[in-house]
Amino acid sequence: MFPQRLLTAVALLSVFVGAMYVLPRVWWSAFLVPGLFVASMEWARLARCGRGQGVLFAAMTLASFLALLCAAELGARDRPSVNLPATLTYLAATVFWLAIVPIWLAAGWRTRHPVVLGVAGWLVLVPTWLALVEMQAAPSQSLFVLGVVWIADTAAYLVGRRFGRHRLAPTISPGKTWEGVAGAGLAVAVYYALAWAAGFPQNVTWNVAGGSVVVALVAVMSIEGDLFESWMKRQAGVKDSGTLLPGHGGLLDRIDGLTASVPAVALLMQVLPATMSA
Repeated sequence: MFPQRLLTAVALLSVFVGAMYVLPRVWWSAFLVPGLFVASMEWARLARCGRGQGVLFAAMTLASFLALLCAAELGARDRPSVNLPATLTYLAATVFWLAIVPIWLAAGWRTRHPVVLGVAGWLVLVPTWLALVEMQAAPSQSLFVLGVVWIADTAAYLVGRRFGRHRLAPTISPGKTWEGVAGAGLAVAVYYALAWAAGFPQNVTWNVAGGSVVVALVAVMSIEGDLFESWMKRQAGVKDSGTLLPGHGGLLDRIDGLTASVPAVALLMQVLPATMSA
C-alpha cells in the first residue's frame, strides 16, 4: 500500500502547494471549500448520521466557515495586529484538543449525541480550514509547519510497520506503536536540523527556540489528531473515513494530524509573534 499512499500524497501535495502560491486569496479560499464539504460529510459518517443529516451538517459547517472568514477579514482590516474572530476560533480548537480530547480518549467515551458530535466536528474542521486560509499569507512558513505533520505521519507509518512491537493505544488504534512515535520524533528532529542548517526557518522569521516549540507542538498534536480520528472510526465501526483517496481512505484520514495541530500553530502566530520571530 505504501507506493499507492506515496503517489496519492505527492499528487495532493503538488496541487495544494501550487494553489497556495499561485491563487489570489479569494480563490485560495474557494479552492479549500470543496475539501471542507467532503470532510464534513465524512465526519457525519463517523457520527453515524443519515445522508440528510450529513448534508445539513456540511451545509451548516460551510456557512459558519464563510461567516467566520468574512468576520476575520473585517477584523484584520479594523485591527491588523489582533484578528479577534480568528484568534477566538483557534483558541476554542486548541482548548478542545489540549483539554477535552485527552480526557475523551482516556475515558474511552462513546457517544452518539448529535449535538456533542456536531460541536466536536465543527471544532475539528472549521478552525483548520480557517487557519489554512490565513496561512497563505506566509506560504513558506506554513509549508515548513505542514511538512512536520507529513514527515511525522510517514515516519511513524514506516517505522511502526517495520519495528513496531509496543502498542501506543491498543484500545484506540492497535496499529500504532511507540516505535512509530519514536521514528516520527527522530525524523522530525532531523528535518528541523536540516532546515535550520539550510537557513530556512530564519528566512521565515523564526528563531531557534520559537521554531523548536512549534515543531514539537505540531508533532505531538498531530499524533493526538490521528488517535482521535482512529477512535471515531472505531466507534463508527469503519476502517476509513471514506474512499476518496487511494491508499489513504478518506480526506479525514489524510488530514487528521493537521486538524489538531494547525489551529494551535495559527493561534501561536496570532498571539505570540515575539516568541517566534527572529
